[in-house]
Amino acid sequence: MSTTLRFPRGLYGVSPEWEDTQRMLTAIRAAAAGGMTAFQWRRKTATPTEGVQQARQVVELCRELGVVSIINDDWRLAALVDADGVHLGRDDGNLAEARVALGPDRIIGCSCYNEPARAERALLSDVDYVAFGAMYPSTVKPEAVRATAEHLHEGRRLVEGQGERRPAVVAIGGITPENAGAVVEAGADSIAVISGVFLAPDIQAAARQCAALFD
Repeated sequence: MSTTLRFPRGLYGVSPEWEDTQRMLTAIRAAAAGGMTAFQWRRKTATPTEGVQQARQVVELCRELGVVSIINDDWRLAALVDADGVHLGRDDGNLAEARVALGPDRIIGCSCYNEPARAERALLSDVDYVAFGAMYPSTVKPEAVRATAEHLHEGRRLVEGQGERRPAVVAIGGITPENAGAVVEAGADSIAVISGVFLAPDIQAAARQCAALFD
């Protein structure tokens, strides 16, 4: 029996906190050219108006490039800008409510930190991926709890029982092209990367290095 994933395998880019929309769009193009399969728009400081405008442009570009577009934190914004899905953390609302609101076809992913039990509960709400991390010390979230290879193993065990189209396991937090191989070997279907790609001297080359781990 062949298994397909409900979220793309490979490099899952996550936006830095950039106000400059043109810079972000240029970076997305470079990362996509290097093999990025999904992109999460994550802005914590944008005003609502700025956020909608930037997120909408990001979603449009991702669609043009064939990259899956995800909005961080806010399923209402994801629906408003017609993104492919949403990523929800512990404090970002009810997963089951988001699924009802967004319908069966949009992607819902959730943060599970270092808690396989949280992943097990999330799977009951029909999520498309469960994310564990931080795998390494993170400059973006230095206070983040740390997850281990064992948490990725346990996540894979949980999703493997979900049928022919199974949810994916995503690893996040401090991941770079240099250290990503270990989390892929530990069972991550996808690696979420911010600084390791988007603050690299050559975004396309960093993305290509990450994507090659899944060949």
